[in-house]
Amino acid sequence: MVSSLFAFLAALIATPPAAPSPPNITPIVRTPSARPPMTPSAAIFRGMVKLAPHEAVMKAADAAPRPVYGVFELRVSRAEQVGPNYFLNSEKDYRDQRNLSISIGPRALATLRTKHGDDLRAALMGKTIRVLGSARRVKVDFYSYGKRTDKYYFQTHVPIADARQIEIAS
Repeated sequence: MVSSLFAFLAALIATPPAAPSPPNITPIVRTPSARPPMTPSAAIFRGMVKLAPHEAVMKAADAAPRPVYGVFELRVSRAEQVGPNYFLNSEKDYRDQRNLSISIGPRALATLRTKHGDDLRAALMGKTIRVLGSARRVKVDFYSYGKRTDKYYFQTHVPIADARQIEIAS
């Protein structure tokens, strides 16, 4: 388990933006700081746990408020933009307590759109994806007329900051 945690943390080391290089020149030597994060397949190969959505939701609830690290494999049943983030859900109803939500940040979203096209919904709906990250139970408050009420529910989110954390399995 400890080696899996170290493998995951090594995968999330952010690569600092490279200084612009002159056109038509590619670096030959790759420095350790320029190492890309680990992919989900590489994490599985190195022994990281692969979890189904229902397993991720249960483990995140048990571990709350701590996250659960792993590779999460799910079939995309819902995909939509909410504010700056794009969400991929394992259930059609995102409020379903069994739902695992993949929250893709703006930077990763731009890279995914470059790779899969502008219509991510068409590219990913119904596909099975693998995601390397940490699942965390998140409290979602209900609002009425712009004010927060005392009602809430929980969702399980896996935040994505780098597009290499997601791969299409089938």
